[in-house]
Amino acid sequence: MIHQSRFQPKVLGDFIFGQFKKPTEASGEWISRSPASFSDELGRFQYSYAHVDEAVHVAQAAFRSWKKLPISERAEFLKKFQTVLKKREDEWVEAIAREVGKPLWEAKTELSAMLNKVDITIQESMRLVADFEIPKIMEHTNGACRYRALGVVAVIGPFNFPGHLPNGHIIPSLLTGNTVVFKPSEKAPWVGQLMAESFQEAGLPPGVFNMVQGEREVSRRLCSHDGVHGVLFTGSYDVGVQIKQDTIQQHWKLLALEMGGKNPAIVWKDADLENAVYETLIGSFLTTGQRCSATSRILVHRDLLGQFLGRFHERSKAFKIGHPFENPFMGPLIDQGSVDRYMKFQGIAAREGFETVMSGKVLELAHRGNYVTPSIGLMTKASLEQTRKSIYQQTELFAPNVAILAVDELDEAIAQANATQFGLAASVFSQNRAVYQHCLDELEMGLINWNKSTVGASSRLPFGGLKKSGNHFPTALAAPLYCTTPVASLEVSEIQSTSVSASKTPGLNWES
Repeated sequence: MIHQSRFQPKVLGDFIFGQFKKPTEASGEWISRSPASFSDELGRFQYSYAHVDEAVHVAQAAFRSWKKLPISERAEFLKKFQTVLKKREDEWVEAIAREVGKPLWEAKTELSAMLNKVDITIQESMRLVADFEIPKIMEHTNGACRYRALGVVAVIGPFNFPGHLPNGHIIPSLLTGNTVVFKPSEKAPWVGQLMAESFQEAGLPPGVFNMVQGEREVSRRLCSHDGVHGVLFTGSYDVGVQIKQDTIQQHWKLLALEMGGKNPAIVWKDADLENAVYETLIGSFLTTGQRCSATSRILVHRDLLGQFLGRFHERSKAFKIGHPFENPFMGPLIDQGSVDRYMKFQGIAAREGFETVMSGKVLELAHRGNYVTPSIGLMTKASLEQTRKSIYQQTELFAPNVAILAVDELDEAIAQANATQFGLAASVFSQNRAVYQHCLDELEMGLINWNKSTVGASSRLPFGGLKKSGNHFPTALAAPLYCTTPVASLEVSEIQSTSVSASKTPGLNWES
């Protein structure tokens, strides 16, 4: 074994009404194993369909009192949660690293984002849903707007950021007065349990935060439950569509869907070559390409193509791949299905006319896991029609693969960037602000960066995409907006003695 694990999870069950409980009759079970080392068994987890109903019902009951607490008191509970995260930092980092295969250094950055989320939500995000008044909005009448919590929200977590991404929904949900039922990814049940343990240690009132483990059917039952008022989801487009279909008869239910990406980077002829190579390489291969914001298409001006491709290929062969505890740049893919899909799509790319610059292979290491090498495809002349029909270019792979395409004109690059069905993130590499500004005006993305990678978003800004990447409810800074509903009021505090008798309503004949 290459490392000494300090923590071994004790499977506690679901977290309902402030306590952990295992199913009396399990609906199913599975074993969680590390994708970085198949011999590293993390636990046998069970799930219960009956626990979904129970969790929603206790969350409904807890909502009545939780929503009435002043925001300052709810914030104090979240600060206590933040303190618990800091205290249990080593355990959190190891759990993320072992369960989803992230290098230790990257797992630490995820925990850091979770800690920062508490401060950013309290100090910056809540101003977006601050109550306001408009004196004398009408004669003798004042206006007011107050933001009210939705009720019970379901948070469906992904595996790639098993702590940070659900935390990005949970913290603003709780602060705005909602109660939560969290269903972690079945690929990261230990991290999901840690979330519940941390909230328990922070002393949240029973029922305010609940957690149920499980697979697809647990999610379906939770999302479609009549007692759930909103579903907050980060994950793939296919799962987002399934949530939409499962709740199609519940038109009143808020769905905040942050989904996938097929994210382009435009490298213009005046780009700083070293910076462009570094940022696009990080964007393409960080987290083994398992980010919705990963760079998957690089559109390079033909004048710079030779230099860029040579440097990019050279650097792609040099970085370290290995077990998370070795602190490599890139760890494993999450499971065997992801490995199989990754290998399959390289063949699809070749059949669609891409030259294989670097072939991704299964990597056999001393510690058996889902390790692969990165891959690069090249197309020196691509039409928009080819791109739109391309299965390879229209599919989010969630793997360390990138397509490089040559372009001659800026509008051609922009058209190619917009030619996929996704619209999450884009990068523009140029030393000319006018080039960036033109791209900023024309790119159909929710995030557009200048001389920075498509990955590495800030929680102090909104995060969300267009087209198949989202449904216009960006998360991060803007999350409180989808955790609340505005309630408008017209208010007359003092009745004027003449207000009725002086009525000017035509035809009413009030005086008679």
